[in-house]
Amino acid sequence: MNAAPRSRRLRATVAMALVFALVAVFVVRLADIQLVQAAELNDQSQNKREISQVTYGDRGDILASDGTVLAGSVTRYNITAAPAFAKTRTITETDADGKKTKTTLTVEQVMAQVAEITGGDADAMYESITKDPTANFAYLVKGVDVDAFRAVRDLKNSGISYLYYERQSARTYPNGSVAGNLTGFIGTDGPQAGLELSADQCLAGTNGSETYERGADGVQLPGSTVTTKKAVPGGSLTLSIDKDLQYMTQQALAEQAQAIGAESATAVVMKADTAGLLAVADYPAVDPNDVDGTAVDNLGSLAFTASYEPGSTFKAMTAAMLLDSGTATPTSPATVPYSRSFPWGGSIHDAVFHPTENLTLTGILRDSSNVGISLLGENLSAQARYDYMVKFGLNEPTAVGFLGEPTQGVRDVSSWDEQTSINSMFGQGVSTTAVHLASIFQTLANHGERLPVNLVEKCTAPDGTVSQTPSTEGTRVVSPYAADTTVNMLEKVVSDGDLKDVLTIPGYRVAAKTGTAEVAKSDGTGYGSDRIVSVAGIAPAEDPQYVVVVTFTKPSTIKTSAAAAPTFNKIMSQVLEMYRVPPSTEPAPDIPETW
Repeated sequence: MNAAPRSRRLRATVAMALVFALVAVFVVRLADIQLVQAAELNDQSQNKREISQVTYGDRGDILASDGTVLAGSVTRYNITAAPAFAKTRTITETDADGKKTKTTLTVEQVMAQVAEITGGDADAMYESITKDPTANFAYLVKGVDVDAFRAVRDLKNSGISYLYYERQSARTYPNGSVAGNLTGFIGTDGPQAGLELSADQCLAGTNGSETYERGADGVQLPGSTVTTKKAVPGGSLTLSIDKDLQYMTQQALAEQAQAIGAESATAVVMKADTAGLLAVADYPAVDPNDVDGTAVDNLGSLAFTASYEPGSTFKAMTAAMLLDSGTATPTSPATVPYSRSFPWGGSIHDAVFHPTENLTLTGILRDSSNVGISLLGENLSAQARYDYMVKFGLNEPTAVGFLGEPTQGVRDVSSWDEQTSINSMFGQGVSTTAVHLASIFQTLANHGERLPVNLVEKCTAPDGTVSQTPSTEGTRVVSPYAADTTVNMLEKVVSDGDLKDVLTIPGYRVAAKTGTAEVAKSDGTGYGSDRIVSVAGIAPAEDPQYVVVVTFTKPSTIKTSAAAAPTFNKIMSQVLEMYRVPPSTEPAPDIPETW
């Protein structure tokens, strides 16, 4: 009779013991989860649920002086995926009639569709998403345009929830090669050349970040996005470059370079009273949208970086030195033979044979006589001439600070030999760049005051703050008398010189100097048959406003400055017309050229 109750009590006791044991297990496990492993498990959960991604700060634009975009940013997208959620999915598509159809797609089929939309590699995408099946992130394809992004987004919204995307900026150059030598370009590793690199501090945006949460199925949870760091766009860089003039200058330069078979060419247009660069053209040109189509040596700007012996264009500077120092006047006489020999065994000669002539300094410039300029120039010491060259800025980069600018164009006078001392008066044995030469003529046009060459007008930050404005502090190089008189003498080159029919611009007084420089042999054994031909000039001469320098390197047909004269005329004529410069009304001074 009592066995049954005892049996029931035993069973109840055992049951209670089991319950307590089970509860104890749960309590221990709960304590382990909530206390011992809480931080680790929370991190694991958060890592699977909370996704962080970069938000890109757009790069600022590079603008021409009128606001035209020379380099800008466009929106592009990187397509990504979450391999841990990648599996066969059923998508729902709706046709034009509103009819819905369901399609089952494997991961491989989805990758094929993404590849077809974006032009990517389906096999590479499939490998990327299957390489680590537990990963939460993998790149599929980078830099797709907006249309491709929208198509991928539609695919995601139809049911492929493991696809994601991130916005980024890509660089574009809407005007192609126009000023491409100046803007530089962006590569896969960031800014590579030109202003893109040197002005990166102004242009670069600051990236931000944001997070969002997703559910167990990999779908982003609506309203879960949180910005953790705000992206800041870069500033805009405004140049002094006139886009239309730059285009025309590049076209004129390329046309003549090809016609005369030149290896390369440069053209510079500068405003006399500001030293602002209105056009800087190079041939061959570079299109930043297609840098692979340009030789490596031409990816920068030859006008800023290519050193060359300028030849007779230097005589304008030598004449200004002589006038400023009081060593000569415009009518200083010289008896000028065709050639001249020296005690150390060296010799010089003029470009064209002529009988001995009685020329003034003005006549020497008109005829571009090497012998004549040496006869008058040697009355000024080599040290004094060197000091003037330094004041003209030949031994320092321009204020632009363009990448690759040479730092020294004239060796210290202590290293000159007797021949270099003579040759330097007519631009041999020294070197310069096209922009430096334009700066010399800007100094003469600006009444003897050299201004810092400028290419960047300003950097404007997103908040409107303006910085990087050019300096206007000039350097007095020669007196106004010396500069203005040199300009007046250079008018004789245009009105009475051998190239007057090509250099003359009807209605305007133009001052210019031609140059035909010998090119040193690569083995250092003297000069060969190659030439660098150029014309540098100022207009209008009575009120100098613009400087134009044109240079062609190693032409194969015409090897004298006659090859550069038509292009100089074309560019200067365009400048005077574009900027509505009134024609000259005063006659040029009549300075004697012979005695």
